[in-house]
Amino acid sequence: MQTIADGWNEGNARKSADGFCEDAVYTEPPEKQVYQGREALYEFFGGDAGTEIPMHMTWHHLAFNEEEQIGFGEYSFRMYGNYHGVVIVKIENGLVKFWREYQYQTELNWKEFSKLNSF
Repeated sequence: MQTIADGWNEGNARKSADGFCEDAVYTEPPEKQVYQGREALYEFFGGDAGTEIPMHMTWHHLAFNEEEQIGFGEYSFRMYGNYHGVVIVKIENGLVKFWREYQYQTELNWKEFSKLNSF
């Protein structure tokens, strides 16, 4: 998860995309964003040309159920706006097979956003 975020933060689409299975499915339900396959994700993450403006991803909490190979991460992401959200992943052979994210756009920073329930 950190390698994917590092790739985004570095503007390295290949580094991020390589954290996903060849046939990965990346969604923001219900169908706000849908990407299928590592190469589609590579292009979504900026491809060879990079992104128009930098991406910035910070994980706040990560948890993982080793038996089920399912994990989640609470994050802040900035690019064309400022977002806080949660992503749930299913891992297969050490790579992300499924990525499902829920996010909220706000100008609040993480501390302000989570101030009533901060931990």
